Amino acid sequence: MKTLLLKKIAFITLLIAFSSHVFSQNNIGLQFFGLAIHPKGDPLNAHLMPFKLDKDAYFVINFGIVASYDHFIYKDILSIKMGQTIFADCATRLAGVSHIGVRVRVFKIGKHLLQLGIGPTFMFRQNWYELDGYVQTHPINGTPEDKFQTRFIWYGGEIEYKYSINDKFDISAGFIPYYNIIMSTYLGINYKFQKNEK
Repeated sequence: MKTLLLKKIAFITLLIAFSSHVFSQNNIGLQFFGLAIHPKGDPLNAHLMPFKLDKDAYFVINFGIVASYDHFIYKDILSIKMGQTIFADCATRLAGVSHIGVRVRVFKIGKHLLQLGIGPTFMFRQNWYELDGYVQTHPINGTPEDKFQTRFIWYGGEIEYKYSINDKFDISAGFIPYYNIIMSTYLGINYKFQKNEK
C-alpha cells in the first residue's frame, strides 16, 4: 500500500516538474549528513549509540550523504525537491530517508537565501530490535521479525540556508525536523544549472 502511494506521489511530482516551461535555475545538491538531535533525549537507548555527544543522547553524530534535485516551477521562488539520504544512524546501522516536497523561498538578500519546504517523507532503518537492550521510544513501525523499521509521514519539513559562492555553486546548510522527537542537520554544496526556456 505504501509502495503504491509513493509511486503515485513520484509520478505526479515528475509530471508537474517536467511540464513546467518557466525559465529558472535548477539545482543538484550533495550534502553531508550530519548531527541528529533528540529534543527529549533518548536515555533508554543511549548505550547503543557510540557517537553520542552526551550521556542521554540529546546529540548524536550520524555519517551519511544526501543527494537532492530542485526543479523550479516558478522563477527561483517555488520548486519541487526530491532527496535521498543514506546514512549510518545513531546506532551505526543502515538507514535512509526518501523525500519529495515543495520548496518556497522565504527571502533572498545578496548572496544569502532561505527556503522552507514540506512534503511526504519515507524513513527506514535496519531493525533496532536486533540490538541487545533496545527499547522502542520513537513512533516507528516494525516488529522484532522485520528486517527494517519504517515510518511514513505526509508533512516532513526542511529549513535550508544557502550562500551563493558564484553563479554555479551554493554552500547549503539544512535543518530537518522529521517529527517532534528527532531532528537532523546537514552541510553541503549545490550546483545550479540553467533550464532552457521553451
